[in-house]
Order: sequence, then structure tokens, then C-alpha cells
Amino acid sequence: MAADYNFEVARGWESKNVEDQQAEAGRQPAKHRAPLSRSEAARLREMDSLRLSRNRVVQQMEASTSTRHRALLQLELDALDEKLRAFDK
Repeated sequence: MAADYNFEVARGWESKNVEDQQAEAGRQPAKHRAPLSRSEAARLREMDSLRLSRNRVVQQMEASTSTRHRALLQLELDALDEKLRAFDK
């Protein structure tokens, strides 16, 4: 019985914490950035896409048990890393 009580209290506390965070975010002034040009926005989307792809490949490598599949994924990871390095230049 006591465990159920503590569980409910914890859930309520988490909910209150989220509420406080949202209220704090509402009090802070919004950060204004200059609008991005089309080319800048496209570049950011491409970088995000590459990062997401890289994360997906890393997760697949961690889950793979086949050495051939891991080798193929490593080649893909190397290609993605090379593209990401090209963006940094």
C-alpha cells in the first residue's frame, strides 16, 4: 500500500516539475535570430539528415551480429563521416 502511495506522489512531483519548467520558459524572453536564407536552411537540413543517418547506422552496427553486415555498415558510416567533415570546411 505504501509503495502505491509513493508512486503516485512521484508522478505528481514529475508533473509539477514539468509545469514549473514550462512556466520558466514562458517568462524568458524569446531569442530572436535572423531568418536563414534558403541555402542556409537547406544546408542545416542536410546536416541534420546526415547526423540522423549516422546515428541510425551506429545503432544498426551495435545490433548487428553479422560481420559482413557490420563491414557494409562501416563503409556507410565512413561515407557519412566524410560528408559531415565536408560541411565543417
